[in-house]
Amino acid sequence: MSPIRSATIAALASAIVATTLTGCQFGGAEQDTSPIVIAADLELSGAAASVGRTYQQALKLKVEQLNSSGALKDRKIDLRVKDNRSDSAESLRNIADFSSDSQVSAIIMGGCGECAVGAVETINEKRIPTIALAASGAITSPVAERRYVFKLGPNAPDSAAALTTELRRDNISKVGLLVSDDDYGREGATALKSELDKARITLREQKVKSTDTDVSQQVQQLTSNKPDALVFWTPPEQATLAATSAQRTTFRGSLFFDAGAAGDLFLGAAAKATERATLIFTQTLVIDDVIATTPAKAARRQWFQDYTARFGGYNGSSSFAADAVQLIADAELRAGGEVGKVNRNGIRDVLETSQMDGLSGPIRMTPDNHSGLMPQALTTLVARNGRWRLAG
Repeated sequence: MSPIRSATIAALASAIVATTLTGCQFGGAEQDTSPIVIAADLELSGAAASVGRTYQQALKLKVEQLNSSGALKDRKIDLRVKDNRSDSAESLRNIADFSSDSQVSAIIMGGCGECAVGAVETINEKRIPTIALAASGAITSPVAERRYVFKLGPNAPDSAAALTTELRRDNISKVGLLVSDDDYGREGATALKSELDKARITLREQKVKSTDTDVSQQVQQLTSNKPDALVFWTPPEQATLAATSAQRTTFRGSLFFDAGAAGDLFLGAAAKATERATLIFTQTLVIDDVIATTPAKAARRQWFQDYTARFGGYNGSSSFAADAVQLIADAELRAGGEVGKVNRNGIRDVLETSQMDGLSGPIRMTPDNHSGLMPQALTTLVARNGRWRLAG
């Protein structure tokens, strides 16, 4: 090969290399293909396992949907789940492990309010955005001390106000309240008493522990006072037990369930005991009764159908878990930062101003309010023929 030709080839090769390098350095922005790692601390065994498994199913389904939708561009969500065994100490260990993993963008916690409140210090110290699905307002309040903690799910004051509206509509003057002896129950009792006082409705209260599997004695105490209505402010399993216990007494008044008592669409063995009972909850539990007149309602109906097709039934709490995944995924994409590295502070900042018409209803987070479900998300449902239906 002649020296001239050899030099020409070398120069051309150098130009190609230079052009290639220039394209890498000065062309379009580097595409992020790193996984979005979302960790979940759930009650998959122990006292609260039924709700925890509902959340796990919902998280997996929502992750599958987002990963196959193309909405995340070249990225995929990697869901990592740990069982806290319905124990706050085990939950705290899970949170510590997740937060120490630099790949984890955010954490979703399940229905254990005590677990979420107990993890606040670690969450803040590690600066890892966390969305809890438990109902207690103490999870996100005071906000100044819980900057990295957010909550999805009904709020006690909103549920109390909606319940009182229904009690007044039915001309109820005397109420018996069965309430769980935990943060959410205490918040609920305070909020409901305040609302009932304004409506001049008298209240008698009995408490149950979250581990109680027999509530008949407390129900008997309430019904002996001959109330016009009973309000059950407990987890779903205890609300079902309470309704069955009330049926065995001489009580023939009305039954009302707080949003925290919502569970499966179909009431099963408790169908007869709960017939015509009233529940305050979101439309997602009865979205097949709602005409899909907006994109948000159409999305809720599709979620209902997808979940039912996959798991053979529907649980109202599933939508909160799905919305938590959506909020975190959106925040991850909007937070920016160095490609391939998790920007937890950016995710937190985006979450704090998130607005979404979610599967659960309208969600609005603000710097002053980290509990995003709006009061307008709650509606009135009635048990008819073994399942929940939209009232009216």
